[in-house]
Amino acid sequence: MFGPEGPGLRELAVQALSSVEHGYDLLAPKFDRTPFRTSDSVLDATASALRRMGPFGAGLDLCCGTGAGIGVLRRVCRGSVTGVDFSAGMLAVARERAGRAGQPVAWVRADARALPFRPAFDLVVSFGAFGHFLPRELPGLFAQVHSVLRPGGRFVFPVVAPPRPGSVAYGVLLGFDAVMRLRNAVKRPPFVMYYRAFRFGDVRRELARAGFGVEFHALPEFGRRRDGSPRVRLIVARR
Repeated sequence: MFGPEGPGLRELAVQALSSVEHGYDLLAPKFDRTPFRTSDSVLDATASALRRMGPFGAGLDLCCGTGAGIGVLRRVCRGSVTGVDFSAGMLAVARERAGRAGQPVAWVRADARALPFRPAFDLVVSFGAFGHFLPRELPGLFAQVHSVLRPGGRFVFPVVAPPRPGSVAYGVLLGFDAVMRLRNAVKRPPFVMYYRAFRFGDVRRELARAGFGVEFHALPEFGRRRDGSPRVRLIVARR
């Protein structure tokens, strides 16, 4: 992350002291060279699972960032493809990259909590964005996604199994969340990025309340943990 092509420590500090929107505007030119970008392995596994469910018509990448998930939609959707994000900087990078590849994509700047679409999509995907939403925001967020899907449409996103309490990974995430909460206690506007706030039980409950039927699918490419549970699940919520 701190290599010559990625953002340096100072750049990340400036981002974290900004708002979420402005922070990602600043990070956008180097975002694809950070661990924050969803890995190609997760994108490819998601596309493989969606091929077995599809094909789909029109697709929407929710909180699309620099457009990594657009490639998934283009592989499984026969209709139009749209990316929506509230960071103008991230959308500019996504638009430039898609233009070089000759990919026709509609890019829309909007907040995921107030989507400017009618029920026009058969598939909505999202990758790595939910740490930016507080638990109390999930009902409104899921209601917005439900409102832009056609009947029978699906809202799909991968979720990595949380680390075990007491593990090194658990300690790292706990420390990161603690730092973010301290930062938000002393500085405004807040920078919302809490990796431990998106829990399976809460997600299933709030999706069901929004009117979705919910299924969890294991992504076999990532194997299972010692207790037999999947390392990565695909959450499939159907309107």
